[in-house]
Amino acid sequence: MSVLRGKKVLLGITGGIAAYKAPLIARLLIREGAQVQVVMTPSAKEFVTPLTLSTLTDRPVLSSFTDEEDENAVWNNHVALGIWADFMLIAPATANTLSKMASATSDNLLLATYLSAKCPVYFAPAMDLDMYKHPATLKTIQQLESFGNVNIPAASGFLASGLHGEGRMQEPEYIVQFIKEDLSKNLPLRSKKFLISAGPTYESIDPVRFIGNHASGKMGFALANQAAMMGAEVILVTGPTHEKTEQPNIEVVPVISAKEMYTSCMERFNDVEVAIMSAAVSDYKPTDVAAQKIKKKTGNLTIQLSPTTDILAQMGVDKTHQFLVGFALETENELEHAFQKLKKKNLDAIVLNSLNDKGAGFGTPTNKITFIDATLKTKEFELKPKNEVALDIITEIIARL
Repeated sequence: MSVLRGKKVLLGITGGIAAYKAPLIARLLIREGAQVQVVMTPSAKEFVTPLTLSTLTDRPVLSSFTDEEDENAVWNNHVALGIWADFMLIAPATANTLSKMASATSDNLLLATYLSAKCPVYFAPAMDLDMYKHPATLKTIQQLESFGNVNIPAASGFLASGLHGEGRMQEPEYIVQFIKEDLSKNLPLRSKKFLISAGPTYESIDPVRFIGNHASGKMGFALANQAAMMGAEVILVTGPTHEKTEQPNIEVVPVISAKEMYTSCMERFNDVEVAIMSAAVSDYKPTDVAAQKIKKKTGNLTIQLSPTTDILAQMGVDKTHQFLVGFALETENELEHAFQKLKKKNLDAIVLNSLNDKGAGFGTPTNKITFIDATLKTKEFELKPKNEVALDIITEIIARL
């Protein structure tokens, strides 16, 4: 999953020949999972058509405060646009627009939106080499950078004038990669390594049957995705599940049994800073596994069970530098049992949820949790979608790292 996934992007396009690259920038951002709203200056429409951009983004392109051809036109609210966006990219950014940005000249919708933006703003200059090197332009760029805007420096190459030199707007692929890297370096979990377990484990009775549980893996996958989106490198050890992830910095390690999960987790435990054990690991396994399918007979069938190795308890014994988080799914005396598990297994925190809470537990898209740290300080959260619950858990962990 890209750092751009789910991001709301304002793509500002100004009136320069490099505007022909804007549709590809929009397409690349959308391919990364971003939502793109295009805002154009009136002169930009002479270089690239709004129809092309609205088709690519599946959104109407905005270029004026109202539609002048519609006597009942709705005002395009530049303030709302500036609040909506996670970041703004102005590409190409002409010398004229850069100057107006620096001087707070608000004579079109794009500039009004820029001045209203509460988000990071990137700009990609595009102009002829002498314009780019002019002291006034250099001073303008320096001033914009002093405001906190991020300059994507122009490249050298052939220019519209026929000359060769600096001033050419960077290629779309470079611009998108630049933004991804810039966003990533500010992520709170950058350079951190997480180990997360997810899903159920299955313990074989015979070649056909097994002992398992109803865990879906949704919570573990949500945690892995959230940690990765916040910059972490994640190892996700997961039992059988239908859940998938496309996040490139998640290594998925599939397992089936509690023994396999133990081995896979313990092999990697020493290399991580944070371990979140959200998997519903079987506490027992059949003592003897039949080599052939057990045939149905009259009367009862007795299966002797033996305990599996407690992964979380072993991690609590072995941990040196790791922040260790466990889960407690309870049906009675919830807080008391969670406190006991926290202390007994030497955890740094535990996430409690109860099957008595409607919408919580196995298989549901939502969860309701209480986060408890090593001091027994508790923080209760309302029922939420599991991706939002994951954000709450990761945020609590970050506050304690």
